[in-house]
Amino acid sequence: MSGTFSQIYIQIVFAVKGRESLIHASWEAELYKYITGIVRNKEQKVLAINGMPDHIHILIGMKPSCCLSDLVREIKKSSNEFIRSKGFTKTNFRWQEGYGAFSYGHSSLDNVIRYVTNQKEQHKKKAFKEEYKDFLKEFEVDFREEYLFEWIENYKEIESLDRNI
Repeated sequence: MSGTFSQIYIQIVFAVKGRESLIHASWEAELYKYITGIVRNKEQKVLAINGMPDHIHILIGMKPSCCLSDLVREIKKSSNEFIRSKGFTKTNFRWQEGYGAFSYGHSSLDNVIRYVTNQKEQHKKKAFKEEYKDFLKEFEVDFREEYLFEWIENYKEIESLDRNI
């Protein structure tokens, strides 16, 4: 009897809408646990999950039968509902559209797990925008600056323009 055998490792990165710092330290562990449950319910495996108040990294072991875009859509949709139902924020919490997905070989896992779990330390040295652009360049992903995440400074420019009209 033949079977399908694979080792697929993907780091998923996505941000809070407008890159607002809404993920509070008092409930981030509960959020990560909830997201881990979503991934497990989809029969995938979380190897590491962590982030900052404005974005999240999830390293998963993925089966080839899984559709990544469907998984990310479910994570975002369900975690939005979870955050709202728990009343974690006073504002309308939403994830930004889009995400980054970066694949790794088995030999890189220890380094990637360490990178994800040490997000707080990583961001003392490098801002998220710089980090994200570095990922895109390292993985040779073609991108146009205007199609990246909506950065918080963009909102400040828009608010400033709105006030001047």
